[in-house]
This record gives sequence, structure tokens and C-alpha cells, in this order.
Amino acid sequence: MNELKCLYRGKTKDVYELPGGRALLHFKDDVTGADGVFDPGANTVGLTIEGVGRANLMMSAYYFELLEKMGIATHYIACDADAGAMEVVRASPIGQGLEVICRYRAVGSFIRRYGAYIEEGAPLDAYVEMTLKDDAKGDPLITQDGLAALQIMDEQAYARVRDLTRRIAGAIRDDLAQRGMELYDIKLEFGTADGAFLLIDEVSSGNMRVMKDGRYMAPEALTAAVLRGEGGHA
Repeated sequence: MNELKCLYRGKTKDVYELPGGRALLHFKDDVTGADGVFDPGANTVGLTIEGVGRANLMMSAYYFELLEKMGIATHYIACDADAGAMEVVRASPIGQGLEVICRYRAVGSFIRRYGAYIEEGAPLDAYVEMTLKDDAKGDPLITQDGLAALQIMDEQAYARVRDLTRRIAGAIRDDLAQRGMELYDIKLEFGTADGAFLLIDEVSSGNMRVMKDGRYMAPEALTAAVLRGEGGHA
């Protein structure tokens, strides 16, 4: 990839320019967290796990293909497992980058913020929240009114992204449930191309918190469970 123009160097992926409105995502072996502990909601690299980049690529390809069969638009075109890279539609970010989280259980940053009002692990009904991508400010939460005031998304666009998030999260939750696992929360990103919203970035173990038999699944264990088709899938 040395001959390609690098558009962006991220925590877990680097983005390269391809011709014809396409881009190449190169997956790294880094995952987010702090003090050597994985945390999908963290905005710093917490640890490096050998082989996790390729595994995240393959898991993302699996879920992008699953979602596209459901008629959900994504930026996915193809993946090259040997190169650890994914070819995608080059989409424009929402604002300077927006993360959308769908929560089914009160854990992580949600319980840290609202623990005075709810017990840890309590069920949530596909609760959706959005944060601005800004590592220096800790990815601050933003409301629907805030997005409108900053001219990032109007009411109609917000509703579209919220509904897409719930549909995507629900599909992944159902897939994991058939393998005996429970999705607690998932972080997604969207972009636009030709005026339409696309699911972008990745859909991998580094973006979600999943439980099985009362224990959190480590990223490598979760990815392995999906890719080897526990429960008769994949």
C-alpha cells in the first residue's frame, strides 16, 4: 500500500485513496481501551492483539454482506483477507465524524453517567445516542437539537440515522442471539454518498460489547465465535 495515497491514519485502521470514488481500509492489530483493557467506547488505543486486524476485517465483511442482503446500504465492496484490507465506497462523513451507539443494557459510559437512575445491566429498549468524534474532548454526546443547531443533521436526517441504527443493531443482535450470545451495545458510523446514508467504518468485535454465559466476550473470542459459525451460521 506504499504506492497509494494515505487519506487518514486512524487508531485501528488507515484509509487509502483508490480511483473511481473508492477507498481502501487497512485494518491494524490495535483495539481501543485503556491500561491494557479492551473498551469499545474508548477513544484511545489500549492494546495490540496479533491477528485482530484480519479477524475484524473478516467479521466486518460477514456483517456487511448480511446487512446488504437485508437491503441496508453500506460502503462495503470487497475484502482481501491476505492484505488485511477492505475496498469501500468513499463516503463523506457526517459533520466532522459522528458515532452512533445503540444500547440494550445499561453498562459502560451509560451507567457511569446515569447510574444514579438505573441499575447496572438493566435492559434498555434499543436506546440510541450520538457523539461527535473528537478524541481531545472525549467524544462528547450531542442531542438532536444540537445536531440541528450546528447544521450537522436536520430532524429528518436524524430520524433516518436513528432508525437505520436500530435496524442494523437488531439484525446483529438477532444473529448473535442465535449463537447463544447477547449484544449489550454497539457503536456504528454512517457517511453519505450520492445523497444517501451508508453504514461505514467496520462492524467488528472492537465496536460492540457482547456477553455469553454471564461473561463479557474478549474481542478475539467473539470474532472467532462469529467466524466459525457457532449456532450453525457464517
